Amino acid sequence: MRAPLVDTHGRTVRDLRISVTDRCNLRCVYCMPAEGMAWLPKEQLLTYEEIARLTRVCLECGVEGVRLTGGEPTVRADLPVLVRMLHDLQPGLDLSLTTNGLKLPTMAEELRAAGLTRVNVSLDTLDRERFHRLARRDRLTEVHAGLEAAKSAGFSPIKINAVLMRGFNDDEVVPLARWARDEGFELRYIEWMPLDFDKKWDRTQLVPADEILTQLHDAFGIEPLENDDPSAPARTFRYTDGVGRVGVIASVTKPFCGHCDRIRLTADGQIRTCLFALNEFDFREAMRGGASDDHIEHLLRSAVLRKAPGHLINSPFFQQPARGMSAIGG
Repeated sequence: MRAPLVDTHGRTVRDLRISVTDRCNLRCVYCMPAEGMAWLPKEQLLTYEEIARLTRVCLECGVEGVRLTGGEPTVRADLPVLVRMLHDLQPGLDLSLTTNGLKLPTMAEELRAAGLTRVNVSLDTLDRERFHRLARRDRLTEVHAGLEAAKSAGFSPIKINAVLMRGFNDDEVVPLARWARDEGFELRYIEWMPLDFDKKWDRTQLVPADEILTQLHDAFGIEPLENDDPSAPARTFRYTDGVGRVGVIASVTKPFCGHCDRIRLTADGQIRTCLFALNEFDFREAMRGGASDDHIEHLLRSAVLRKAPGHLINSPFFQQPARGMSAIGG
């Protein structure tokens, strides 16, 4: 084993987010434009072997959890092959996937068999017409089919990620929670962040965590989860009647940067130490240039040491990254 990856603020990296593609089969209004996306050429994407190699070095440096993201990760060919490669690096690894669920009906069983342990499915509304407006695709029924496939494959817990926007779906706080409770899912509300390609983020459309929690408390009764992991993005609550849990990711109104333990690998091989980082560190060039594992470790430590104390969303000095969320990977 190698020494842990520790930044200058005393935070230890334990979580690696890996984007496997910048492509997506939806066009959600808070993330991507309707048309005109310029996709990464195939030759610029890390191969599965390159992803597995960098992941192995990270695991040797104490990383404990790996999450596969996109874009939409399931649109990359043969994703279960990568899952198997990562699982084989460390059987028992906490290996999860964030997906819109559209391809789970045909992939859930194979992903589970390959070693995937958990899935998070993005779903912002229960209304088909509203889903069409938000995602610019009429595919809500396919998301529900994907959730059923995830259940059948034995994934548990299944978490739902819901981004709320004022004037779009902010009236669905309670309906989404009631549905998730009935279905046995763990819902995570996410504050809309300034990571859209169109750079049209508007704070007035943000639905703050406190407002969400007030509605949940009034409708169901909630209380904070004891021993909640401070490094986890979501603050988690239990329903007082004992039926399930719910979380809120308040990246804007209640940043959790002081406990952040994540780094991110983009589909084209750049390490980012924060979603909102303005700098990236090129590991694709290093690996393709013949860098040894020791050199890769050195580059990782150099990147982590440059991890900022926090993002500046609430500062007048904030600059939105050039890349949007789908090109960074959540």
